[in-house]
Amino acid sequence: MEQIVRSLVFGGIVITTDEIRQNIEQAVEKLRAENPMAGSVTNTVTIDFVANAQLAVGGSAAMVYLPDEAECLVAAGGAIYLNMGTQFPVYTETIPRAAAAAYKSDTPWVIDPVGIGIGEQRTQLLLEVKQYKPTIIRGNASEIIALAGLWDLEGTTDDMARVRGVDSTDEVLSARGAAIALARYTGGAVVVSGETDLVTDGKIVAYSKGGSSLMSKVTGFGCSQGGVLAAYACITDPFTAALAGVAHYNVAGTAAQKHANAPASFKVTFIDELYLSTPLDIAHNSLEIEEA
Repeated sequence: MEQIVRSLVFGGIVITTDEIRQNIEQAVEKLRAENPMAGSVTNTVTIDFVANAQLAVGGSAAMVYLPDEAECLVAAGGAIYLNMGTQFPVYTETIPRAAAAAYKSDTPWVIDPVGIGIGEQRTQLLLEVKQYKPTIIRGNASEIIALAGLWDLEGTTDDMARVRGVDSTDEVLSARGAAIALARYTGGAVVVSGETDLVTDGKIVAYSKGGSSLMSKVTGFGCSQGGVLAAYACITDPFTAALAGVAHYNVAGTAAQKHANAPASFKVTFIDELYLSTPLDIAHNSLEIEEA
């Protein structure tokens, strides 16, 4: 990791970690006060976890699969979350139509390129939605590297071979360049999940620590975080939304680990801690920044 600073200067404007923390705290408060709906087209393995995580942080959830229903959620909600996990034939219409509707209406949308490189349909859909520039992209290091390669922003399509199902074979810092390239292309934010999470808007790179090793023992933590990022995207800018969602997960994971020492109880306790975490605790989670 490069030298970490407490403030950065862009065009004569000083950006400090204190300001970022204040933005995060305000986002948490606003999410809980407004209860915005962020719809999801997510995978069948984690749909329950995604919905309950969105509700626990203060958002509202709605889960669909059909193309016209996804377009309705874009129109009715504050954001939409598209997860590339379990694929169905109908997704060849649902995913691009939802992304296009969000892009055309300037509605925030979040994508998780789960399983990138598995099968032709998934690959073609990820290529198709590139033009709609997602507001937030989240994935593990291998997925972010692979997506940047697929979109011809950094690396090559050969990078898709780095992904092992839904698991990463790369460290977070190895995806730094890919994440920055993706954020600069979309004009949004990118989250790279790992032991230390990386968040960037293409200008600033932030690092957030916390969570628990038990997160890797339960399926759906990454997928559910995508839904939470969409909830935050309803009420604030992409970078703040990404940072708030990541910090919220890290705070809840750290707290849950104190009360649970096995996967099943940890998941239940984690959802409780998403609900119980205070705006101040979330804003003051570990945060370090550097220039991209």
